[in-house]
Amino acid sequence: MAGISNRPLSLSSSSASSTPCNSHSSVPPPTFSTCIFSDVAGDVTVVVDGESFLLHKFPLVARCGKIRKMLRDLKESSSSPSIELRDFPGGPLTFELAMKFCYGINLEITTSNVVDLRCAAGYLEMTEDYKEDNLIVRTENYLEKTAFRNLKKSVQVLSSCERQELAETFKIPDRCVEAIAMNACREQLVSGLPEELKGRDCLEWWIEQLSALGIDYYTRVVSVMATKGVRSESIVASLMHYSQETLKGIIDRNCQEQREIVEAIVTLLPSDERGSIIPLSFLLGMLKIGITLDIEISYRLELEGRIGQQLETVSLDDLLIPSVGNEGSMYDVDTVYRILTCFLERVDEEDEDSGYDSDSTGHHHGELLKVGRIMDAYLAEIAPDPYLRLDKFTAIIERIPDYARILDDGIYRAIDVYLKAHPLMTEEERKSLCKFIDCNKLSQDASNHMAQNDRLPVQMVVRVLYSEQLRLKKALSEESEEGVLDLSSGVLNRAVSPRDNYASLRRENRQLKLEIARMRVRVSELEKEQMLMKQGMMERSGNNGGTFLTSLSKGIGKIGLFGGENRQKVNRKSRLVSERKTSRKG
Repeated sequence: MAGISNRPLSLSSSSASSTPCNSHSSVPPPTFSTCIFSDVAGDVTVVVDGESFLLHKFPLVARCGKIRKMLRDLKESSSSPSIELRDFPGGPLTFELAMKFCYGINLEITTSNVVDLRCAAGYLEMTEDYKEDNLIVRTENYLEKTAFRNLKKSVQVLSSCERQELAETFKIPDRCVEAIAMNACREQLVSGLPEELKGRDCLEWWIEQLSALGIDYYTRVVSVMATKGVRSESIVASLMHYSQETLKGIIDRNCQEQREIVEAIVTLLPSDERGSIIPLSFLLGMLKIGITLDIEISYRLELEGRIGQQLETVSLDDLLIPSVGNEGSMYDVDTVYRILTCFLERVDEEDEDSGYDSDSTGHHHGELLKVGRIMDAYLAEIAPDPYLRLDKFTAIIERIPDYARILDDGIYRAIDVYLKAHPLMTEEERKSLCKFIDCNKLSQDASNHMAQNDRLPVQMVVRVLYSEQLRLKKALSEESEEGVLDLSSGVLNRAVSPRDNYASLRRENRQLKLEIARMRVRVSELEKEQMLMKQGMMERSGNNGGTFLTSLSKGIGKIGLFGGENRQKVNRKSRLVSERKTSRKG
């Protein structure tokens, strides 16, 4: 096999002389044409991208239809014809390889030069009409029998198509994409075999190979893979690896290429209704990069919807998305609001589809409680931002349903932080913000703090004091069980539609679960107080016994007051009953 020179054959007059090929003189080495036809001078000059090649007509016209036609059109009077090949695919180097093939020199076709050679052969019209086993057939045989049967070689061929525009004319990229998808399916089947039956390659290696492609060809490959049945997990792994390789480094807001990559990856994401295929961290990362690059709103909404499907699994740091642009505030609150809306809509739709008797209500209620805690923590985190507008802050509070919280301690803390960070709020604004706090859903510590909070409107302090008074009265009179839930409201009204009845039952079910959860919290608080009382009794019984007994007797005396009233009521009731019996006997 003859060696292939990497130097274009720019022929001078000295190179066309009859100097032997093995000459050791100072004359420049001859070209391959003078080595074969040492006794025949070149009779045609071919110019390719400014490079001149002094060649012979016979081997060229025998295989190249284009050169044959161009020479035929030249005037016969021209003693040394010259032709120019403009926009030659692959440039002078590829032309040199094609000419060596014309001169009968065997050349090695590889994945790196097959695309250029195939396009050059098509450009020169090297078909079977002029000579058998011409360059078009040779390159096509290599593609079909060697390159397209191997996934790695197919990717290499497709990658080389990116620098050759003429490749689309001969449909080389389409055939490469098809071959890659079919080979990926084969690798997928092999990966399911026992270890001893697998080949040397594994499923992950082709994922790395695809990262060498440009976004246009990569999009075409992944799209065809999905239609051919490649697993969604493999596609997601490929998308993650491709994004890591192509988006690493500095994210430039004005970089159109990075913006196209993010939008293409979002388009290629497989469907994931359960939220178990695509990692949440990857979706959040793509969303933050997309916001920085200012991708189209449709792609942002797609990512937000997918994140909303898994909102119960996010962390606080995941939601702290920096604000980009001239919005003023530190965090992108609008994006979080839309994500929360997607989550709540998904829960409502699944509840309606599953029906009231299914177990999904309890499952979704647990998710709602998790999201409620996350959003309360998020509100407390963004509240210190002095540029956070009140309407955006309250929009998230209003969007969270009441049954997503067992206690309102979290939302009270967030509102208190916001009031502290915005001291210039008017009284009406303070009232409108504090109306979201349910004093009946506050813990003992939160109620005590709220009663002494001078940042709150006076009406809120009165409300919490009144609520505490009612709660204490119920605890002492042992009537707390009467306020758990009025089940009489759950009776179905025949005049109401079945859909309204179902919605009412759902609400009552949630209220019942919330009330039970509140009672559990209250019981735990009482148990803690009991433990503290026992510890105090043990500590004070030795040294301060008299003082402790005095305070204890006062407490018993207070309880006795309430007990005395109850006993008086009972005695009066018993005397009335006895008098009625006496009158009846008379």
